Amino acid sequence: MPEVRPLRSSVTALFSALLTAPTGASELTVSVQIPRLEVAEYHRPYVAVWLERPDQSVAANLAVWYDIAKPGREGTKWLKDMRQWWRRVGRELEMPVDSVSGATRPVGEHALRFSADAAPLKDLAPGSYQIVVEAAREVGGREIVRLPLSWPAGEPGAKEVRGAEELGRVAVTLTP
Repeated sequence: MPEVRPLRSSVTALFSALLTAPTGASELTVSVQIPRLEVAEYHRPYVAVWLERPDQSVAANLAVWYDIAKPGREGTKWLKDMRQWWRRVGRELEMPVDSVSGATRPVGEHALRFSADAAPLKDLAPGSYQIVVEAAREVGGREIVRLPLSWPAGEPGAKEVRGAEELGRVAVTLTP
């Protein structure tokens, strides 16, 4: 005859097991620094962050920051100044894109966090990728930086690169 356990202890054991079980969900954090520039006419940069496959095709859009407040969707007109992003995927998108697009960011450090069990990483195939960050500023310059990564994260890791003008420190942190 099977052992009969009181319901309370069974439920407690189940919750205990769920709380201590490894989730297996990796996390990706991308930190983008927008530097303070001493220029006569400063405009916040448009920034695109995406995940690129080895063949340079776009695996996932992570963020697109642009002037969403301009009347008549005027801000979308300048998205093409982020040339690499625009040629690879931008011209095919209808802006705004849920959970990807947003307003330009001020000077400072801005973090983007993504979990393996949610979009856009949920269906990402294991393999080698690059995080690409491109910035373009009106009456300013354009800059692009790349950081390699392997997905999913086998062990914790962090990499960073520093932009020369339009971008400051760009860092990627992987947590298994």
